[in-house]
Amino acid sequence: MAAQRFIVEIGTGIDLHGEDVTKAACRAVKDAISRSCLCGLVEILGMVDLLALDVEVLVAVPRPGDVDLDRVMAEVPIGRKTARVIEGGMITKGLCVAQFASDCDQIIVANAAVTVLIER
Repeated sequence: MAAQRFIVEIGTGIDLHGEDVTKAACRAVKDAISRSCLCGLVEILGMVDLLALDVEVLVAVPRPGDVDLDRVMAEVPIGRKTARVIEGGMITKGLCVAQFASDCDQIIVANAAVTVLIER
């Protein structure tokens, strides 16, 4: 059986202070999944085990080599998870606040696409 997409959600995450691409990527994934209730899987399709779902995470950040994908996947509470990272997102001028982090005057923006697939 081939897996079919059930839902694709898009999210944005930002690290205002610290220039942490992983933090921004995690926030983007959390943003994407916070807009979805997968009740149709249970109520319409009769799924019992939500751990049997496939969840694909794609994040786009300015420095993909710095992303901790294990931390990003930890934002997804269900399913068999995979994640990959690509170049993207945005860096823009921010404000360095010493109480938050030092030498960090850039804002990091990440985008995420979270896809839930089911076997049919």
